[in-house]
Order: sequence, then structure tokens, then C-alpha cells
Amino acid sequence: MSNPLMITAALVGAEVMREQTPYVPYTPEEIAEEARRCREAGAIMAHVHGRREDGTPTQDRATFQQILEKIRERSDILVQFSTGGAVGMDVEERIEALDLKPDMATLTTGTVNFGDDVFWNDMATIRTIAQRLQTHAIRPEVEIFDTGMVDTALRLRKEGLLDPDALHFDFVLGVPGAMGARIENLEFLVSMLPEGCTWSVAGVSRHELPMAYAAIDMGGHVRVGLEDNIYVSKGVLAKSNAELVEKVVEYAQKVGRPLATIEQAKTLLNV
Repeated sequence: MSNPLMITAALVGAEVMREQTPYVPYTPEEIAEEARRCREAGAIMAHVHGRREDGTPTQDRATFQQILEKIRERSDILVQFSTGGAVGMDVEERIEALDLKPDMATLTTGTVNFGDDVFWNDMATIRTIAQRLQTHAIRPEVEIFDTGMVDTALRLRKEGLLDPDALHFDFVLGVPGAMGARIENLEFLVSMLPEGCTWSVAGVSRHELPMAYAAIDMGGHVRVGLEDNIYVSKGVLAKSNAELVEKVVEYAQKVGRPLATIEQAKTLLNV
């Protein structure tokens, strides 16, 4: 329990709309305010997608520039760009903002059923994103929705497209059509990782907080936020991303797990 806990706040995503919860942020200003509140609550990373004013997902460079600038005006929280974007976007659209050089960006290493849709990541797409991350010296967070994606990440490491010494993985569990959010699945995924890697878990919907608590107990790290889950308890909407971060902090304090500082997080993630 001495290992400092890193909490990532997934602030907005590409799917959750105001019809589902009025608390999801859309504009760069709203996203930046959510990031500030999450930092004050104990998060060290903001995972961001872009939205237009009507909530439509966008990976537009100008939108991401506003988000990045407004977040950095308000706090020292690390900023991680999504390169997943939204289902149906092409690869260049998904990565056009990477020249802004966020602290980290995601890299999903496989195609997966995503509810009734398909989140498409063939090897050409994966390599293109990995190469762009290298070009801009951005640390990847490897997004894992199923076991084969770990093997693909390790293959990319052998090819020199990912850091051979240390990687950071995020296990996204509970997406309909992907790997279920069960403790035995999380334990198996962790067992696949080479020594020196760090990892976090993002449980989807009702699995978010149970998976977060399990990760804390296992010495891993946590992603929570309105992208993955809009409820703070059964039937009760979370009024902000920070409210979900606070639930994780409460549990960490209960079990004696210290929160990582920004400097500790930079060291752990090699940012």
C-alpha cells in the first residue's frame, strides 16, 4: 500500500450526452473546469476527448488546443489526449492534434466490438498512431479491451514502436462486446505484463468503482469519470467528474494507499 496511487479522470468521452446526464462537459471551458476540480480532488491526469457545443464528438486540432491551454491555465494536472476519438473517425482525424504535445496520449492495440458498433484498429492504424506518438515524443497509454491487445503491444515493443523498458497500460473492462469487468480477468491481464510496467483499470458503467477499488487493493492505478460511468451510486447521477474521483480517494485513504503527487506520477509514467 506504499505505492502511490495515480488517478486519471476521463472527463467527457465521445458517447455520453446531456440527454443522459446534464453534468457532462462539452466546451473547452467546461472541460478545463472539470479538470481543475478533479485535480483539487486528487487526480493527476485528465483524459480528454473533444466536443462541439452541441455535444458532437470532434478531434479537431483547434478544439484540442483550446482544451489544453485552458486546462494548463487552471492547474498542473497532466493532460492525456484520446486518439480513439469516436467510432467511424479515420486515423488522421483521430491524431491531428498530437503536434500540440500533450503529456500522454492513448494507443488502442486492437479492434473491438463496442456495443452495437466496431472500434476499428487494424495494424496499419495502430502503427500509424504509434509512429506519430514517437515523432512528437509523447508517452503512450496502451488501451486494452481484450487479452490479444496486450500481445499486440508487446509485439510493437519488439518492433521498436513502443518503449522497450517501460509501458503504461489501461485495462478498459465492461464494454459490451469486449472483456468483462471481473476480478479474474483483471488479474490475468496484469499477469501478462512484463516487469517494470504500470497499469490502471477503467471499469465501465456500474463496474467503475468496484474495479477501481480492486485496482487499489492490487497496487495498480485507477481511471474514473463521466466518460465511463455517470452514476456515483445506483440510480444517482454523479454531479461532476470530481465526485467520482472523491469516491476513489475516500477508499484509498481507508486502506492506507497514498495519492501520487504530480512529480511522482511523472516519474512513474516516465513523462
